[in-house]
Amino acid sequence: MKKLAGFNKIKTAVFISGRGSNLKNLINFSKKKNFPISINLVISNKKAKGLKFAKKNKIENKIINFSNSKKAEKTILNLLNKRKITFICLAGFMKILSASFIKKFKGKIINIHPSLLPKYKGLNTHKKAIKNNDKFSGCTVHYVSPKLDSGKIIIKKKVRISKKDNAISLEKKVLKKEYILYPLAIKKISINL
Repeated sequence: MKKLAGFNKIKTAVFISGRGSNLKNLINFSKKKNFPISINLVISNKKAKGLKFAKKNKIENKIINFSNSKKAEKTILNLLNKRKITFICLAGFMKILSASFIKKFKGKIINIHPSLLPKYKGLNTHKKAIKNNDKFSGCTVHYVSPKLDSGKIIIKKKVRISKKDNAISLEKKVLKKEYILYPLAIKKISINL
């Protein structure tokens, strides 16, 4: 059965570490009747700017201290289980989740990455693309696996790099595509969630 009826949305947590623009975008999409997820929890590893979007939309949000990542993950798992959350979207979350955590949510954690994976895993993707005189960059939504930015790719979108681009202008271009791509990826895989 397709889980698209408004009363049967997939309970979702979004993990962030920064300004939360992808979170804001996903919240807006989640309010649409035919969008398959509802955002029920926002988790951050620090006092991130993006938490304001959760507060503004009256979504439960928690700051989890990752100085002891084992303890942090245990706390998160308890929260997710209590709230019957079955799907996780990483949106600029700057902590690496353990293999055992990922295993518990196998095929149910996705991430958006600002490059055309497998190119430029990790940080500073825009700088790397510019430095290497790439003609294209873009973004990729992929399943999260224990290896950084290496999970199965769901969907990706290209952006042309112009001669005038620098890391900042390229980031803005890619971000615009991210706002289109992340909801598309969620719709695409929602039937299997």
